[in-house]
Amino acid sequence: MEKRDFHIIADTGIHARPATLLVQTASKFSSDINLEYKGKSVNLKSIMGVMSLGVGQGSDVTITADGADAAEAIEAIAETMKKEGLSE
Repeated sequence: MEKRDFHIIADTGIHARPATLLVQTASKFSSDINLEYKGKSVNLKSIMGVMSLGVGQGSDVTITADGADAAEAIEAIAETMKKEGLSE
C-alpha cells in the first residue's frame, strides 16, 4: 500500500474541474485508490464521492493506493495535484 499526504493550496480547493482530473487520473490504474479527509474516505475514482467531501483551501488530505500499480498511481496523482496548482 502506498500513502501520501497533500496540503491543498488552491483558492477554490478541490472543486469540479480538478476533481474531474483527479478522478480521470485515478481511473487509469487498477489499484484501489482512496481520498481521506476529516476522517472520511471516498473512492478517488468516484466524482460524486470526491465532490461530497467539500475539500477547501488549506485542507490536508491523504491519498492511499493499494494494488499492483499503487506506486505509479500515487506518483501520477501527485503530478496532477502539482500541475493543477492544488498542492505544493
